[in-house]
Amino acid sequence: MATFSAYSVVSSFTFLHSIVPRTNQTLCLSVCYRSPAKSRRLAAYLHTNQLQTKPESVVGQYSPPLFSVAPMMDWTDNHYRTLARLISKHAWLYTEMLAAETIVYQEGNLDRFLAYLPEQHPIVLQIGGSNLENLAKATKLAKSYGYDEINFNCGCPSPRVAGHGCFGVRLMLDPKFVGEAMSVIAANTDVPVSVKCRIGVDDHDSYNELCDFIYKVSSLSPVKHFTIHSRKALLNGLSPAENRKIPPLKYEYYFGLLRDFPDLQFTINGGINCVDEVNAALLEGAHGVMVGRAAYNNPWNVLGHVDTAVYGAPSSGLTRRQVLEKYQVYGDSVLGINGNNRPNVRDVVKPLLGIFHAEPGNAVWKRKADAAFQHCTTIKSFFEETLTAIPDSVLDSPVGTAPSGRKDLFTSVRGLMPAPYESRERTVAYAGS
Repeated sequence: MATFSAYSVVSSFTFLHSIVPRTNQTLCLSVCYRSPAKSRRLAAYLHTNQLQTKPESVVGQYSPPLFSVAPMMDWTDNHYRTLARLISKHAWLYTEMLAAETIVYQEGNLDRFLAYLPEQHPIVLQIGGSNLENLAKATKLAKSYGYDEINFNCGCPSPRVAGHGCFGVRLMLDPKFVGEAMSVIAANTDVPVSVKCRIGVDDHDSYNELCDFIYKVSSLSPVKHFTIHSRKALLNGLSPAENRKIPPLKYEYYFGLLRDFPDLQFTINGGINCVDEVNAALLEGAHGVMVGRAAYNNPWNVLGHVDTAVYGAPSSGLTRRQVLEKYQVYGDSVLGINGNNRPNVRDVVKPLLGIFHAEPGNAVWKRKADAAFQHCTTIKSFFEETLTAIPDSVLDSPVGTAPSGRKDLFTSVRGLMPAPYESRERTVAYAGS
């Protein structure tokens, strides 16, 4: 696997993490994938495609995380990340959240959970948990896989997370523990560490309480980067889907953090759906922007504009047909690698279901896909059966004009900002000392 630096400092973006040399990243395909035939197919795929999909900014370094795709359980798996990297070279990609216990208890089967293709760099591993010993072990076990950052989940409101083991967004109620956890995680990795959180939990939703959390975690640990989902979470009475929509967005809290913690870096998340809105946030001073469901449900029109509109890179000129041809080679190389026919054609095709969003033939293509899932055994045969529904003009056109968004989304946010955080004289012992 290639060697990269953790970050590059590009344009006006100044990221505060140390630039750490990448080491110990070699991942042998014949070890990851026990079948020699599948290993050879995957190796051939990498040889053909890696140079065309490797992130480019400065030689040996990545572009900064101005744009990232949110970690989404059951969504941002290896298949989606492979598709995302084919479309965008520069977007930062996150794994699904992995519980520390899963990593520890599956120590003999780690490749299933942690292995990924090298072209997915820059890639961030998100972990969750509430047991310091397991967090330490999990981070140490993940070290050899060469992730570019470790992110700790303090934002997920799912009962599977918040209600079991008391982690996810519930941890915002215990910033001292989060500081200790981040120190433990940092002590077991050589890459930067970060936290993803909400702006509050239940009735603990004042701006000062959010600032207390940020202050304590950053004082007790090496964390200098927080991703802020600009909604609070309600743990009782709302589903995870409702928690993404019902609590109101308070972008003013995010911009208050920029003002009150100038030595930290903050990525904004929540309600941002296209590159117009990404650039609106960056122009208003956001350090970085994270997009979730929109980047999954409409990958061509969201990710397809990231490199040019956010990073100022030249267009790749790739068409959907060319992307699908590359994805087909990848997909057929990984079918069944986990045994028991997993992943199957449906698993591998799932991230593609939004690639023709709002295009002619999309509805017919999805109906054909439902039928093809019943009997197709390869991605090639799946495409041969279904892509006849999509006009050549759609398949053979490069990314077009970016969808228009709310360019004024943040224009009035400065006038809504809360009063400055009340600084308090505290002596905070560094958890790692």
